[in-house]
Amino acid sequence: MDSSALSDSDLGIHLPAEEYKIMVLLVDDQPMVGEAIRRALLSDPNIDFHYCARADEALRVAEKTKPTVILQDLVMPGVDGLTLVRQYRQNATTCDIPIIVLSTREDAEVKRDAFATGVNDYMVKLPDTIELIARIRYHSRSYNNLLQRDAAYRALRESQQQLQKSNFELQRLTNTDGLTGIANRRYFDDYLGAEWKRARREQQELSILLIDVDNFKLYNDTYGHVAGDLVLKQVAKSLEASAMRPADLSARFGGEEFAIILPATGSNGAVISGKKVCAAVEALRIPHAHAAIGEWLTVSVGAATITPQSEQVPNDLIELADKRLYRAKELGKHRVIWEDA
Repeated sequence: MDSSALSDSDLGIHLPAEEYKIMVLLVDDQPMVGEAIRRALLSDPNIDFHYCARADEALRVAEKTKPTVILQDLVMPGVDGLTLVRQYRQNATTCDIPIIVLSTREDAEVKRDAFATGVNDYMVKLPDTIELIARIRYHSRSYNNLLQRDAAYRALRESQQQLQKSNFELQRLTNTDGLTGIANRRYFDDYLGAEWKRARREQQELSILLIDVDNFKLYNDTYGHVAGDLVLKQVAKSLEASAMRPADLSARFGGEEFAIILPATGSNGAVISGKKVCAAVEALRIPHAHAAIGEWLTVSVGAATITPQSEQVPNDLIELADKRLYRAKELGKHRVIWEDA
């Protein structure tokens, strides 16, 4: 499909922007893909995004969220992607929703089967952001134009928006640390579990960093808890900036401890990221009368990398990073430890 043919005038659609608010449902078992698509769509304020990682829950989620476009992976554990497309088409709620298949390769036979099953479009992931948004807008507006023919559409849309608002707010509160605004421990555990399964399935390396603010209790005792809370917010913001790839996740681990999950990253990459974190926090130039080194607030980092095996669990990776974090603090703090003594 040529994106040059996707203008509103060519489609004959002239709805005001608020009338075609776009709701995208991505069904893909890889959190890394989900995060990449979410970030790609942030540039368009008229696009809302919902992610479903389990194929066996996709139909229920689609019925609940009422998307204007479904982005559908073809290969997922449990349910074949084209089988899921057939289920959408047989369901009264989802039968007309446009479906864009995301495939890992450009294959004429696979594409033919996808269109024969009832998909509306086909893209190779991860697609170019401009083209992805153009196709989403095209299919969403066509679908919304169809819905406009129903006299009850406006009331339905108002109810849907309220439900979406409540769901997204609940999801935000569930997954976000209230003080720092980054992911909380609960979301960290869920994300690590998902990435652990993917890394074990694909036999890829998975790394994490455990980060502790040096002498934070002394900082609180000297400057007060309000100042301490501000420091935690600043450190969290610095960590978010350090997690550059879409799949990287920074989170508050607990108290003055933070963590970064680094999917598909070996020990060398983890060390580089850990040193970058140390430098970024020191560059904040937060005065600390009891600093571990120098006069500025610093952090210590424990880095760990594992290629998950069947007998291992995600907590093995956490314990390894925690052991090295403890060693970093023993050796004088403000450093990254990535090997055992």
